[in-house]
Amino acid sequence: MSLLAWSVLEALQRNWAIVAIVSTVITLAIVPTLVVMKYVRISLNIMRTTKPPLARNPLDFDRLVGETVGFTAYDGLRLSGMIIRANPLVPRRGMIVFAHEFCSDMYSCARYCRPFQQAGYDVFTFDFRGHGQSDNNPDYSPRQWVSNREIDDMRGAVACVARWLEEHGYERKIGLFGISRGACAGILAALENPDIRAIVSDGAFSTDRTIEYFMKRWAYIFAKVRFVYANHPPAFWRFLRWSMMHFARREFRCKFPSVRKAIQRMTPRPMLFIHGEKDSYLPVEQSRLLYALAGQPKHFWIAPGARHNQAVMLHPELYTRLTVGFFDRHLAGLEPEPVRVAKGANGTSQALRPSTVSVASSR
Repeated sequence: MSLLAWSVLEALQRNWAIVAIVSTVITLAIVPTLVVMKYVRISLNIMRTTKPPLARNPLDFDRLVGETVGFTAYDGLRLSGMIIRANPLVPRRGMIVFAHEFCSDMYSCARYCRPFQQAGYDVFTFDFRGHGQSDNNPDYSPRQWVSNREIDDMRGAVACVARWLEEHGYERKIGLFGISRGACAGILAALENPDIRAIVSDGAFSTDRTIEYFMKRWAYIFAKVRFVYANHPPAFWRFLRWSMMHFARREFRCKFPSVRKAIQRMTPRPMLFIHGEKDSYLPVEQSRLLYALAGQPKHFWIAPGARHNQAVMLHPELYTRLTVGFFDRHLAGLEPEPVRVAKGANGTSQALRPSTVSVASSR
């Protein structure tokens, strides 16, 4: 053995305590970092590849026809929209902005908004960037997770509607109807815009909490030691979520605001949350969380047997009565008729007004 090797060995023997401490510190730093980075890679794959199921084929309904409108998002991108005028045979009740789900377009409003138009509401529907006839940035790929880009689209749509209302002599009172990611963008835009007076949210979620849910759901597939995975403390998941969102912002070139935090900071306004009881993509607990954080008046309907965004398919008449009744009371100032909602597995029911529905579930 060389002289240098002997010298190093003797130094380690004389300072074995320091060596042990340094080795322990390095191990404690490196191992958690490797674990976190592994989870981050898994989570980024979820954000890259996981797509929600569309409620139905985009062409399985009769389109509503309106006046085509071009407008700009807050970052200057050119978007396309359409104003569908209210049924002229009934008194006008107000304006509703429709925000479509991911991978859909402005014409999907017909599936949800035809009853509004027939009841006397004008409807403004538009294509988010990268969808339908709207432009997109060359450096941005839309995903199912709402980003600051979709919020800019929503801001532009609401500003366009506000100008239209002023030009036609109407009060700047806007109802918002959003589906899944569209609902998330609407809630985030409503945080800063008091013109949005009432919100119907079908299948909304908060990206941060939803990503955490997916992390926990899929981590067991990749975890080598089940005990370690099963005993991660809540703080670990919060830190992991923060780390993953940091890398996501860099990779996808956008920010992913928290709908959960937006609702907490929002000046209370009427909100109706709708979620499918059998939603296997986004469990109903995601909407329960948002509902719990919202201020009064707030309402929540769990659609029995419905999967993601399918409540309107399985319960079309009740869906119409609840949503139209909600806007009638909280946007138009009318008193809607009571609605009978099934409650409980035994099929019992009770009469509820659309503005006071809390939960209708088969559980």
